[in-house]
Order: sequence, then C-alpha cells, then structure tokens
Amino acid sequence: MNMLSGPSADPAAGGPPRQLVVLLHGVGADGNDLINLSQPLAQALPHARFIAPHAPEPCDMAPMGYQWFSLQDRTPDVMMKGVRRTAPMVDAFIDAELARDGLADHQLALLGFSQGTMMSLHVAPRREQAMAGLLCFSGALLSGELLKDEAKSKPPVMLIHGEADTVVPVQAMHAAVGSLQTVDIHVQWMARPGLPHGIDPEGIAAGAAFLAQVFKDKGA
Repeated sequence: MNMLSGPSADPAAGGPPRQLVVLLHGVGADGNDLINLSQPLAQALPHARFIAPHAPEPCDMAPMGYQWFSLQDRTPDVMMKGVRRTAPMVDAFIDAELARDGLADHQLALLGFSQGTMMSLHVAPRREQAMAGLLCFSGALLSGELLKDEAKSKPPVMLIHGEADTVVPVQAMHAAVGSLQTVDIHVQWMARPGLPHGIDPEGIAAGAAFLAQVFKDKGA
C-alpha cells in the first residue's frame, strides 16, 4: 500500500504533540493547499501537530494537483468504489502518524475540504475507535444510508458550507446532517451567506472553537 505524505506543522507551543489534526484537501489540489490553515487553528490548538497529505492519484481532470478518487463519473456507485479504494490508504496514514506521535484516536481530528470532506466523512465513522472530532468544509457525505450498517464509531462532526457554493451545493450539507443524525452522530452545522466554494475566516474561527472543545471533551 502506498504511504501518503505531505507538509506538516509542529505544535506552535513547542514540545511533543498532544493532538494530531489531519487535513484532507480537495480535488486538483495538494496538501500545500490546506497546511496554511494550521496557522489560525494553532491559536486555539497550540499543542496540535498538523499534517496535510497529498492525495494518492494525479488529478485526471486538471494538468496538476491530486485526487482521492476520480470525479469523471459521478454516479454514486462509482464514486463509492473510488472512496473505498482510497480509504485504507487514509486509515494507514492516520495510524502511522498517531504511532509516530504516541497518540490515540481520541487525540485525533480530521479536517476535510470538498473531496477531502467526502473522504473524511467516509473514513471517520468506520474507524473502530472514535476520534475527537471531524471538521468538514464544502463537501458531501456519499451514500449516507450505508452508515446504518457500517458505522463503528460516532465522533462529533461540524459541517460548514457556503450558501453560494456552485461546485458542491449547500443542500449536500443538509443531507449529510440528516444522515449523520439518523445514526446518532452529534453534528453541528453552519451555512455561510454569500460564500462560494471555499473557506472563510468566520468558518475557520467556528471550526477552531469546535476542535478545541472536542479535544477538551476527550481530555486530549
């Protein structure tokens, strides 16, 4: 299995990490696209290490960047096959990074953007141990009905989405809320007026507060 890699940022407070935040980027980008979020997030999470792995496949719809799975065929079954093919790589990467820092799942959070949110919402509830939390921007939960049979853990989730998003419409967020609540996953959500497909300072501030709280709740 190919081991993923990407840029990282050590804890702003110095010393060994007490938490790990893994950031999963969108299609056509790479880990460098998200690692700069570590700077504002570190204000609320000074003891966290951040790492943003590059997705494993070159993007097949752009001359540069990477993808977690192809989006050329967006039928649900085809996309789920892509997610399932890549998910073990993400799990193995998470396990290796936790082991590197001597941390456990309750000291872990995932942050996803767009296709990275799709991967995060698939991987997180299927891990045996619940991570501290999951912060998702501008994405979707693929085949949410499968969670009833496949969810093994119930980490808290925060979804943030622009109301003016034309790439992944905000309705995807509301659908994800419903699917997550159906399996008793605690979910918060925020719709950002006028925001297109992206992340704004208000979303980052709310997300940072969410991550700080879920780590505190876990004693991490």
